[in-house]
Amino acid sequence: MTATDFLDRRDQELTFGAATWGWRGRVRRWSGGLLKPAMGVRERAYEADRAAIQKDFDGPRTIAFVNPKGGAAKTTGVLAAGYTFGTVRGGGVIGWDNNETRGTLGIRGARSTHRNTTRELLDDLGRFKDVYQSRIGDLGAFVRSQGDAHFDVLASDERPDVTGVIHAKDFSEVHALLERFYRILLIDTGNNLRAENWLAAADAADLLVVTSTVREDTGYSGLWMLDALQDAGHENLKYKTITVLSDPSPKVDEALARDLVQVYEQRTRGVYRVPYDPVLVSGSVVPYAELSQETRRSWLRACAAMAAAL
Repeated sequence: MTATDFLDRRDQELTFGAATWGWRGRVRRWSGGLLKPAMGVRERAYEADRAAIQKDFDGPRTIAFVNPKGGAAKTTGVLAAGYTFGTVRGGGVIGWDNNETRGTLGIRGARSTHRNTTRELLDDLGRFKDVYQSRIGDLGAFVRSQGDAHFDVLASDERPDVTGVIHAKDFSEVHALLERFYRILLIDTGNNLRAENWLAAADAADLLVVTSTVREDTGYSGLWMLDALQDAGHENLKYKTITVLSDPSPKVDEALARDLVQVYEQRTRGVYRVPYDPVLVSGSVVPYAELSQETRRSWLRACAAMAAAL
């Protein structure tokens, strides 16, 4: 193995999540213990982010991804965060499409052998009333495992013949059930701030994640939403909100990006940029294994900030 190959392999391990002692451990073994490489700045930051995500909570935590503008990267944000929290924490994570109409989380996530959604779960909540008899395995008939990503997805209603809506009471019942079985709940929200289930999600969230792309319409839509929430009486909004700003294309307006970062830094706890990734913007099922190294590292940093805020 050449020095270049060694360094490439080391960087790959740091980015993709292999144990950081991997390459350093091999150096120790190869040198008979004479060489003991110390962690560099990147490696220490990487380990610190993983440790933040793996922190213990004293109960379940709910994170709502919000922006009333369609195409603001809410769904892809939930999937990327689900992958990050799921793989780093080793499970206990669910992404829930709490859309008042047909959302796309179930379409973008890995498919299942069943087509059940929130609607079917609501129709069958009775089986979970007995907390001593119901098991997480029973939820397998309603949630969709994301495989090696180590999280589940609960899709929104996908039947075109259903005209019912999800009310605040429906949200509360499903939320209470999911809190029994999962430690991290990632909620994908719709675009209607007046919808009962949207308002219920905002009220129940321990943390709000404003997602936006580097575009004027999505950026200012998120700011308008923060104004609306503040006017509605949400207190400590800056303290309980962070921003994830995504690049919608390989090249973006950097001047606009700087402006959005600056204004969101004033309104939220912090702003986290994530790069353009064709895997996330293709519109098809997200192949988690194909996320770029830069995307994974950016979402690791963003999810560490979410965990720290909780």
